[in-house]
Amino acid sequence: MRNLDFSPLYRSAIGFDRMANLLDSMMTTEQNQPSYPPYNIELTGENNYRISMAVAGFSQDELDIQMDQNKLTVTANRSDEKVEKNFLHRGIAARNFERRFQLADHVKVVDAKLEHGLLHIDLVREIPEAMKPRKIQINGGSLIESGTEKEQETAETQTRVA
Repeated sequence: MRNLDFSPLYRSAIGFDRMANLLDSMMTTEQNQPSYPPYNIELTGENNYRISMAVAGFSQDELDIQMDQNKLTVTANRSDEKVEKNFLHRGIAARNFERRFQLADHVKVVDAKLEHGLLHIDLVREIPEAMKPRKIQINGGSLIESGTEKEQETAETQTRVA
């Protein structure tokens, strides 16, 4: 795995330190983050996303989803099983986990549902009106020179009325 040095970015770019910190933290956490539980991230529309996590064996009460600023955290805490089981083969992982996702600005969680052992978290990016591109209308017409006869007549008329 390559290590990337973002220090040249800090020296030459102003205002991009948040992005550089994000890339740096993603590089370090990606190496240390466990692969359990498996998940998919899919684009379901132009501004819609879905995270699907395989959480077989967990009930809805054992799962917790929290969003704090731009971080989405999914945790699962299994209740302790009192019954001793004698497994001949144990292939279904049933351990507690915590999975974190870094979300872009203006991405919000709109729905979460558990079905068929998959936890689906639907997200949408809602761009504020002020940040959306807008069309600027070009006005056509002739320019009026100051001091033209028509402007002088209008000014004289307004002075007489007052």
